[in-house]
Amino acid sequence: MMMSQSSGRRGVAWAIIGGLVLLAGIVAIIVSALIARPTPTPSEAIGGTASADPTPPVAPDPEPTGTVVDPTAADRGWTPEPITTDADTYIRAALAAASTFDTTKSTREEWLDYLDTWFTPDTRFTNEADQIAAMTDSQTELRQGVVFPQDEWDSLAGEDGRVVAVVTSDVTDVPVTDDESGDMSIGTADVTLSFTRSDGSGGETSYDDHVRVSVQVLCGAASVPTPDTDQRSGDCKVVRYFTEPLEP
Repeated sequence: MMMSQSSGRRGVAWAIIGGLVLLAGIVAIIVSALIARPTPTPSEAIGGTASADPTPPVAPDPEPTGTVVDPTAADRGWTPEPITTDADTYIRAALAAASTFDTTKSTREEWLDYLDTWFTPDTRFTNEADQIAAMTDSQTELRQGVVFPQDEWDSLAGEDGRVVAVVTSDVTDVPVTDDESGDMSIGTADVTLSFTRSDGSGGETSYDDHVRVSVQVLCGAASVPTPDTDQRSGDCKVVRYFTEPLEP
C-alpha cells in the first residue's frame, strides 16, 4: 500500500515535469518566430502596404522661358519685343514700339539703340554685305523719318513726358515684292499715341494723337535672333519701318 502511494506521487511529478517541458518548448518556438520576423517598414507599422519597387518621384516641369526678348524693357518705358512666329502679334508690338517711350527712364539714344535690336537683315539681298547695308539704311530711316525727332523728344523731356502707343485697328497685310521665301509681310494699322506731360504744378496733363503706320517683318528660318536671349531663328524680326503708311 505504501509502494502504491509512492508510485502515484512519482507519476504526478513526472506528469508535471513533462507539462513544463512542453510549455517551455512552445514558448521557445514563439520567441524564435518573433525574433525571425522582419522589422516592419514605416508604411506597415501604420497599416499601409509597402511597395517592393516604389515609383521614383516625377521631376517638375522646367520653368517656361520668357515670352519677350528683354524682360526689363517695360521697366524702362519701352514696348517689349515678343518672342513669336505669329506675324500679326509681332507687327502690333513693332508698331507700338516705334512710339512708346518714357523720357524720365531713358535717353533718346538708349531707346533707339534698343529699337535697333529688333532688326534683322533683308534676305532678298543675297550678298551679306548688301544685307548689312540695307539693314543699316533701315535703321537710319527709323531714326530720321519715323520716330520722334530730337527737338520733340527734348520738349517732352522738359516736362517729364512719356508716350504709350497702342494699335487700335486690324492689321492690313501688304504684299512684299521679290520675296521668294514667302516669310516676309508688311503690316499697316491705326495707332493711338497717348501723351502724358507734367503740368508744372505737380500734376499731369494727357492727350491722344492718331497715326497710321507700316512695318515690314520677317518670320522665317532666315531671321537673325538677338544674341544671348531666348529668341531663335524663325522668330519674327523687323526688316523696315516706313515713313508713310502702305496700303494694298
